[in-house]
Amino acid sequence: MILLDTRHDNPQTAIRMMGGSMIADKRLLGALRNSRLVDNLRDFEINILANLIDVQYFEVKELVVELDDDPLKDALMILVEGEIEVSAMVGNEPVSLHLEAPGDLARVISFVGGTIMNIRTRIIIKKNSAVLLLQRSKLETLLHSHPSIVYCVLHNLVLHVHGVARRKNAEKEEMTKYVYRTQGLY
Repeated sequence: MILLDTRHDNPQTAIRMMGGSMIADKRLLGALRNSRLVDNLRDFEINILANLIDVQYFEVKELVVELDDDPLKDALMILVEGEIEVSAMVGNEPVSLHLEAPGDLARVISFVGGTIMNIRTRIIIKKNSAVLLLQRSKLETLLHSHPSIVYCVLHNLVLHVHGVARRKNAEKEEMTKYVYRTQGLY
């Protein structure tokens, strides 16, 4: 569990529950903020959302294969530290992501699409890693009590996916220019 510490006007401090003690850890909240999922949320709303998030640690070369029956099945992954490769087959289309910066997101399709889509995933841990996991079912518990939090998170996810699509399209255009040597750039 992560709690936002708003005492002493310090909104940048996160508290991680471990056993019965609280440990301050700015990296966890930093990763959440870097992910941009909490854009346009107030501190108390971030605190509510943070209480739904779990922290998972992975060791090097740990391989999680075929997450169909795994508790991560509908979880959004937010990298805190480390390096992770995520490969998925969405229908018959391969998708891969390389997470290396705090706040990088993975498993967005599984989080949003859920059981409707046929997704097979492999996660390869390149460096010891820590991730934040937000289960879709936990976010859905806020639908009646805090719908604005759910709206903002989903809105920010759409903006994230749109940004990824724009970057990938720009990369494709640059590669096309390079391969066909158009516009005299290369």
